[in-house]
Amino acid sequence: MNQSIKIDPYGFREYDARWIYEKDINEKGIIDLGKGLGTQIVTNTKKKNPRVIVGHDYRSYSSKIKNSLIRGLISTGCFVEDVGLALSPMVYFAQFELNGDAVAMVTASHNENGWTGVKMGIKRGLTHAPEEMSELKDITLNKNFVIGEGKQKEIENFKEIYKEDLIKKNKIKNKIKAIVACGNGTAGIFAPEILRGIGCDVVELDCKLDWTFPKYNPNPEDLKMLHAISKAVLENNADIGFGFDGDGDRVGVIDNEGNEIFSDKIGLLIARNLSSKYRNSKFVVDVKSTGLFLNDKILLNNKCKTLYWKTGHSHIKRKVNSEKALAGFEKSGHFFFNPPLGYGYDDGINSAIQICHLLDNKNKKMNEIINDLPITYQSPTMAPFCEDKEKYKVVEEIVKKIEKIKDQKQKIDGQEIKDILKVNGIRFSFDDGSWGLIRASSNKPSLVVVTESTKSNERKKKIFEFIDQLLQDTGKIGQYDQKL
Repeated sequence: MNQSIKIDPYGFREYDARWIYEKDINEKGIIDLGKGLGTQIVTNTKKKNPRVIVGHDYRSYSSKIKNSLIRGLISTGCFVEDVGLALSPMVYFAQFELNGDAVAMVTASHNENGWTGVKMGIKRGLTHAPEEMSELKDITLNKNFVIGEGKQKEIENFKEIYKEDLIKKNKIKNKIKAIVACGNGTAGIFAPEILRGIGCDVVELDCKLDWTFPKYNPNPEDLKMLHAISKAVLENNADIGFGFDGDGDRVGVIDNEGNEIFSDKIGLLIARNLSSKYRNSKFVVDVKSTGLFLNDKILLNNKCKTLYWKTGHSHIKRKVNSEKALAGFEKSGHFFFNPPLGYGYDDGINSAIQICHLLDNKNKKMNEIINDLPITYQSPTMAPFCEDKEKYKVVEEIVKKIEKIKDQKQKIDGQEIKDILKVNGIRFSFDDGSWGLIRASSNKPSLVVVTESTKSNERKKKIFEFIDQLLQDTGKIGQYDQKL
């Protein structure tokens, strides 16, 4: 019996595509996705045979999915150049290095085993935003495909070109002892070698590729992964610990005392470090990030401006691009560097390298550098389950409730809500700089909750309890992935 095409429309998310393989999408669905993407590339580049760079992560089924995607791309006339097993930033880099017209990276990043997906882009250094995803969804589901004659070729050993590009321009003076943790994801065959190459003394943690992810998902926001890195830092008397996600575009950081440093604070340290050399610069951060950027004395003294924008690597990438910002930072560990520091896309290993430069230049321990920042009490990113078809409605409902609470001057832990930011869900803040955030996840059936207090852990918890009660009252919320 012939397999029918299966492709769940909800898999077309805000800025990439994610499905549980075979449950939500099957092989024929992937071929159609390739036809849809190929049609979109042909139409937008106005080329009969655009060159598309393709790669895949280490999941057991990713190579097979990539081959189905390539079949679809070729049927529309695309000339596919396959760089093989890759990190997302390696594929982005290949578009510049090989002068490609578009990219397609088969990965579900840090999602649990069983998930698959594609990160794709046409304009260099950028990935699809909601408009492009909506266009791709329409083309694919309505089968409005162009027909052409494409071809495929393998690009041998591109991994070495990518590694060498990062190593040659980033040598450090002092030997930094670094724990390099990859959660058994694809970064394991890249990060240790590159960081050794720039001059680090590397201790590997879970760098052997194993698509079953036997210990935990390769996710630098996952507390299990962070605790494992912390333990290894202390046992090895390391200067720093790095944790990379499944496709290598994000990094998490543990200091020399085993403390987790949220990536938004690392971003602030890097921004401070850059601001003296690049005065009058702009930085872009996502709505999950610390409020410290706004009133930071060093940034203000150097006439630098910070904009808060929508969470999501494509959103921040595009905002960094359109604002001509020097850099962008996302709390989840995506960092973006525009020229002269980078090509604008997110690369977790390059981000780790920038942190090594920070350590190298300051000649201080990581905990001493972080202690230069004002203390705040931050929650981890918490994700309560919420159906894809419900999550945006739930957020709309919460926004109205919080606006009403602000208008009525109701107090939360003795504080009135002072400001509301609605570029992505709702971020509400208080006079003392404490804040809370609720938004819909862009790539999973869940919401996202973050809180930060400038005053105490207790206030951080009180803000979370206020948010949690609002969410529970909707009756649409399931279990959290992690909680305070």
